[in-house]
Amino acid sequence: MAKNFIVETSARHLHVTQEHLEILFGKGAELTRKKELSQPGQFASGERVEIKGPKKSLAGVSILGPVRPVTQVEISATDARSIGINAPIRESGDVAGSAGCVIVGPCGEVEISEGVIVAKRHIHLTPADAKELGVSDKDIVYVKFDTEGRKAVLGDVVCRVHENFSRAMHIDTDEANAVSSTNGTTGEIVKL
Repeated sequence: MAKNFIVETSARHLHVTQEHLEILFGKGAELTRKKELSQPGQFASGERVEIKGPKKSLAGVSILGPVRPVTQVEISATDARSIGINAPIRESGDVAGSAGCVIVGPCGEVEISEGVIVAKRHIHLTPADAKELGVSDKDIVYVKFDTEGRKAVLGDVVCRVHENFSRAMHIDTDEANAVSSTNGTTGEIVKL
């Protein structure tokens, strides 16, 4: 097996609780599956919302499913600055003390006091993948990109290991643009 992995761009999106989904889209609302994602059981839904910050809003933000125990908004640093939110860089799920926003749907709106983050770049790995690559869960590594015209190394990449994961790195749109990532871009863990 090759020691590299696919690099996917994780565009702005959010995860919602069932309670918030029903406030935004009406009682009994369910997420509709639009596109399966690389991580097993995860999907992009057909539902879209507006994310409002103090300066302006981001329209048409996709909700990823399935519903979660906590509502979380993941945007790029550029998005955060443009709408006036001071979103910290965090791992998914680590929302305590993060920024808040207003989420607007067709049937209502939800104001969250925390939950807006810039997702920390990360690699999803199975235990077998992690063993092959010589890493463990929560290890922080460097990843090399050999893209045309923008070869780069990104640091502070967290390894996330779980038996239900599929081998893939996730970076946000700012990072994808910085390294000229396209469909099919791969990365490789390097020692500096």
